[in-house]
Amino acid sequence: MTARYDRIGSTYGEHRRPDPRVAAAIERALGSATTVLDVGAGAGSYELGDRRYVAVEPSQLMLAQRAPEAAPVVQGVAERLPFPDDTFHAAVAILTVHHWTDAAAGLAEVRRVTRGPIVVLTWDAEQLAGTFWLVREYLPELALQELPLVTLTAVRSLLDPCRVEPVSVPHDCTDGFFAAYWRRPERYLDPGVRAAISGLALLDPTVVDRMVTELGDDLASGRWHERHADLLELDTYDHGYRLVIADGV
Repeated sequence: MTARYDRIGSTYGEHRRPDPRVAAAIERALGSATTVLDVGAGAGSYELGDRRYVAVEPSQLMLAQRAPEAAPVVQGVAERLPFPDDTFHAAVAILTVHHWTDAAAGLAEVRRVTRGPIVVLTWDAEQLAGTFWLVREYLPELALQELPLVTLTAVRSLLDPCRVEPVSVPHDCTDGFFAAYWRRPERYLDPGVRAAISGLALLDPTVVDRMVTELGDDLASGRWHERHADLLELDTYDHGYRLVIADGV
């Protein structure tokens, strides 16, 4: 994960700002926890509220984008957490587990150092591929790229017993993850936006260039708006993003 994000993570600080509605769902899942470990923390977007966060992040490029007032951070990986058992009341892993070298080992380590809830934001890869127009119409290759990733099914298995809560994506979502711009298709034409979405940043550039050309043409001609007029009436959409919550002991 370290080398990957030292290569593609340069625009995260600009485009991956916390969305208050996603943050509220995470806050509810954390309950009364006062000390929280943020694993694969990136720029620390969701280290919010009055809780005491400690972050772990492997990428120097991501570390450099953390605000001066951000939570204390340790450069490291989930699979080898430098903390004693039961150090934290809770832990979060926000759209990160699919990048870990060994998700089973990483989540076992998170459980070792956490005595309360573990909250993982991930997605149902099958639902995202089936419902999101960007994949269906312009990037079928992305569905194949996601097949080996550790997403909802694997995370549920690794954290069992757990519960799963849907996280619908607001039409004006301020956190620019993959499906954040489902009602703002022109945003996918912006190289800075794409660079902050790992699924796009890691695709074959020729595939991405084709998508940009085809989507740009469909927006200019009005074809996209004709096909997706129904989306323009919606405020939120369920693209398969999920919180997996293991409450612990």
